[in-house]
Amino acid sequence: MNLLAIDASTEACSVALQYQGKVYQRYEFSPQSHSLLLLPMVDEVLQEAGVKLAQLDGLLYGRGPGSFTGVRIGIGVAQGLAFAADLPTYGVSTLQAMAQQALLKYQQNTVVSAIDARMAEIYCGVFAVDEYGIMQPQKDEAVFAPAKLAEFLQDLDTANFAGVGSAWAAYDDALSPLTQISVNDDVKFPTAAAMLSIGEQALKAGLGVSAELAEPVYVRDTVTWKKLPGRE
Repeated sequence: MNLLAIDASTEACSVALQYQGKVYQRYEFSPQSHSLLLLPMVDEVLQEAGVKLAQLDGLLYGRGPGSFTGVRIGIGVAQGLAFAADLPTYGVSTLQAMAQQALLKYQQNTVVSAIDARMAEIYCGVFAVDEYGIMQPQKDEAVFAPAKLAEFLQDLDTANFAGVGSAWAAYDDALSPLTQISVNDDVKFPTAAAMLSIGEQALKAGLGVSAELAEPVYVRDTVTWKKLPGRE
């Protein structure tokens, strides 16, 4: 499939285009400039491939969890482009994208993805590769204090797990006791390129939605509302 992927859910900003079997991509670590970078990046990869947006089969976006502002920027850009070209969309988990990146680059097939969620918490997900080469969730994504990661993983055999994401460096003291997990320092943030294989499988399975139905997954938002009086 010919696909465009956009991610602005963390401090990194990236775009990837899969067209006729080739991948064109842009990536920049720039926490405060996502709104300025995304559209020029999209234009660059489309021009490099010599293709127009309307010629593609779908548009993928980083759905979160991550920065509330970044997630909204990424989805807003994705919706605008998808509306204009009448493309189906599919949201890829930030945490799943990092796990897929670890598989594609380092052949790590069981992964704990954890990113800094601020407020002394981390977003976390656990993934293992399936028969189609896609990293699939083994538990629901969650947000919690770093010291609770061992509890989150207690029902899993983590002997061969790799750890990816910004949380491992940000909360080194709290996470260092998990010595059975080998931390991959090269995968701190998701890339749009890692979203392509996940999104392609989903779109082929008919899971794409129209642009107006593209939605973020904040994780923390759900937890916070549950804690408010009268919102349980």
